[in-house]
Amino acid sequence: MGAGGRAFGWLAAMAAVFWCALSGAAAAEPAMWVVRDADSEIYLFGTLHMLSDKADWRTVEFDDVYARANTLWFEADVSGDPATARAMMVRYGVDPARPLTEKLSPRTIRRLQPLLARERIPLSAVDSLRPWAAAMMLSVQPLLNRGYTLQRGADAIITEQAHTSTKQIRTFETVEDQMRFLAELPQDVEVQYLEDVIDDQVKPATDSRTLQQAWEEGNLDLMARWLVDDMRRHRPRLYDVMLKNRNEAWARALTVEMRGNGVELVNVGALHMVGKDGLPALLKARGFDVERVQ
Repeated sequence: MGAGGRAFGWLAAMAAVFWCALSGAAAAEPAMWVVRDADSEIYLFGTLHMLSDKADWRTVEFDDVYARANTLWFEADVSGDPATARAMMVRYGVDPARPLTEKLSPRTIRRLQPLLARERIPLSAVDSLRPWAAAMMLSVQPLLNRGYTLQRGADAIITEQAHTSTKQIRTFETVEDQMRFLAELPQDVEVQYLEDVIDDQVKPATDSRTLQQAWEEGNLDLMARWLVDDMRRHRPRLYDVMLKNRNEAWARALTVEMRGNGVELVNVGALHMVGKDGLPALLKARGFDVERVQ
C-alpha cells in the first residue's frame, strides 16, 4: 500500500467497507519507547492498523506497560456508528460534481483500469470518488484479499481490551478530523497520491519481507525506506499532512501530559515514530528523556 494508506491505515480499511457498501517472522518485538521525567512515564507504541491472523506481537514488556498505564491514547475513536462513518466518507470522499476520470490523465486512467479489473471493480463504480478515497480503496484491497483486517490490527485489539477495563481512553483526533485532512489536500496532491498507489501496485516487489514482518521485528529503518523517505523527499505536502503536522500536534499534547504524573500508553501507527519528525525525536528535542525499550 502507498505510504499515505499506511499513515491512515484504519481509514483505508473503513474505505474498503464503504466500497462494499457501494459495490515465519522473527520474534515479535514491535518498536516501543518510554518518555520520562521525574514523575511521569509515557510509552510510545507504534502499531500496525491492519494485520493477518499470523500476527504475533504481544510481548511481556508491552503487557506490563499496558497493566501499569492509567491512560491509553489512540489516534482516533473508530468504535462509533458505522453509518455515521459512511456518511462522513460520502461527505469528504465523494465528488458528485466532477468525475474522477476528469481529474486524471489518460495515461493514469490506462494504468488504473487493469488494477480495478484485477479486483473486479468497474471504473464507473469509483468515478464519483475523490482521488484520495480511490487511492485508499485501491491500496487496501490487496491486503483484504490476503486476509488482513482492521479487526486484527493492534489498535483494534488494544481498544477492545481497553473498553473492558477502567482505564481512561483518550484520542488525538476524531474520525472527521482525519477525513478532513485528506479532503483539504490540493487536487494535484490527491492525484499524485493515487498515482503513487498505482505505481506501488504495478512495480514488482523488491523485498520478500512483508510490512507486517518488518513491524513485528521493530525494523523502523526498513519501514521508513519503504514508506516514508520517498514521501518526505518527493511528496512534501502529502508528508506534512499525513505525518509531520499530526506528529507535531500530538507532541504538543503529550508535552502537556508530562506536566502530570503516572504512566500513560500511546498507541499510534508505527510510521509516526520514524525519523526526525517522529514522536520520539520530537519529544527528545523538547528536553525529555526518551529511550527505546523494545
